Amino acid sequence: TYTLPDYQTQCGCTDIMMHTMERYFVLEDTMEITDAIAEDVMKNVMKYARILKEDPKNYEARAEIMWCGSLSHNGLTGCGTNGGDWATHLIEHEIGGMFDVAHGAGLAAVWGSWARYVMDEKIERFVKFAQNVMGVNDRGDNRETALAGIEAVEAFYKDIKMPVNMRELGVEPTEDEIREMAEKATNQGSRTIGAFKKLGVEDLIKIYTAAK
Repeated sequence: TYTLPDYQTQCGCTDIMMHTMERYFVLEDTMEITDAIAEDVMKNVMKYARILKEDPKNYEARAEIMWCGSLSHNGLTGCGTNGGDWATHLIEHEIGGMFDVAHGAGLAAVWGSWARYVMDEKIERFVKFAQNVMGVNDRGDNRETALAGIEAVEAFYKDIKMPVNMRELGVEPTEDEIREMAEKATNQGSRTIGAFKKLGVEDLIKIYTAAK
């Protein structure tokens, strides 16, 4: 991976982070050990992605990222989570299908909008993530703590020069294009996507629009 340009390295780090997050944000009661593994994977990805931003030839950082990738993608961080959510991936796939964007960057651009849209389904999960992964102090209000965690993720993406909206991604879809992506993601409205909150066409239009 030494040959990868910085942008693609950080896209890869983002995708590893997101594969773990897709399995982490579930409505089911999860296993403590699974959560602990997932939380440490996410913290390590953020730590070493920042190091690689400054020192792309750092062997230890690349080794840690590759190991995090193996743990994130082999299903370990999804044990006991009933499969995970995966809405953010499906939302991004339609952006990637319509525009020439890198997958990891597309995920970073839409995750915050997805998170703010679904967080109230199980706010405690976002609070746990904010405190255990992002190091957010208890704000005395679950919603404020959860929102601070989402903002901290976006701050991390900015640190590694990943976009946090579609404008920063370099795309500005029209209303018609947004509806087309929402319809394609749901097979023309014949299914919902996601598990944390089941999302239909109109939900996705709102998420895409918020991510502009």
